[in-house]
Amino acid sequence: MKVTLYESKFNLTALCLLVLIFCAFSFSEDNVKSLPVTLNAEFGFLSVLDHKVQFGRKGTYLDYNETGGQDILFPFSRFSISSQFNRHLFWLIYQPLLLETSDLLDRDLIIDSLIFPENTPVKFTYGFPFYRFSYAYDITPPDGEWEIGLGASLQIRNATITFQSADGTLYRTNRNTGLVPALKAYVSYKMAVNFIVETEIDGIYAPVSYLNGDDNDVKGALLDASIRAGYTPNDRYTLFLNLRYIGGGAEGQSDNYEPPSDGYVKNWLHFLTVGVRLEWKIF
Repeated sequence: MKVTLYESKFNLTALCLLVLIFCAFSFSEDNVKSLPVTLNAEFGFLSVLDHKVQFGRKGTYLDYNETGGQDILFPFSRFSISSQFNRHLFWLIYQPLLLETSDLLDRDLIIDSLIFPENTPVKFTYGFPFYRFSYAYDITPPDGEWEIGLGASLQIRNATITFQSADGTLYRTNRNTGLVPALKAYVSYKMAVNFIVETEIDGIYAPVSYLNGDDNDVKGALLDASIRAGYTPNDRYTLFLNLRYIGGGAEGQSDNYEPPSDGYVKNWLHFLTVGVRLEWKIF
C-alpha cells in the first residue's frame, strides 16, 4: 500500500468538506441550534529558522537560508472552519504556503543530476500548501474552565519545489501530493472574564516503510504547534495573538519517480510564525 496519491486529491478534499458539512447539518433542529460553527483566519509573518533539501543521492544538500534567499520574512495566512457537537470537536483547515526567492549561487548546485554552475542567478520556488481535517474528543467535564481534546488529523499535502536559472535554460521541479496522518491535541483555558489561552498540536514521526509495507528506508515527520492568548469582547468574536511552529519533512528513497530523478529526497524544515488570529462564531 502506498501513502501517496495523485489522481484522487480533489476527491479527498471534497470528502473532507462533506464530512464536516454532514457533521454540521445532519442533526435535529434542536441540536443544530446548539452546534457552534466558527470561522477562523490567521495572518502574520513567517521566518525560516532552518530549511534544507536534497534531490538525488549525488545532489547538493541545499541550505535555503544560506543559498536560496529564505533569510527574510514572508507573509503567512491560514483559514479554517471549526465546530463542536457535545464533546466532539471538528476542524477543516487550509493553509497556503508559497516561498518564492532568488539568489546568485556562490557554489555549484546539483539538483537531480543537473548542475547549476557557480554565479548562476536562480529562482527558487517552494510551494507546500495543505488541507487538513481533524477530530478530537473533549475529555474534560462540561462547562469548566478547561477544555482538552485528543484525537487525530488527516492532511493532504500538495508540494511543488522548483529551481530555474534566470535565463530559463536550467530547470528542475519536484511535485508530490500525498496523505499524512497525525495525532492531535487541543487545550483551552479560560483565564478570566473575556480572556482565554489555547494550544493546538498536530504531529507524528513515522518510519514510512513500515506503514506502507515498502522495503525502502523512508522516514517522515510533522509538527504543527501553536500557542495563543486571546480576548473575547462578546460571545461571537475572539482576537488572539498567535505563535506557531511548523516543522518536519521526509527523507529516503521513493519507488514512484521518473528520470532524471533517482528517487532520493531529503527535505527538512523549521518555520516560525507570529501573527493574529480572528475567530468569528457564525451560529
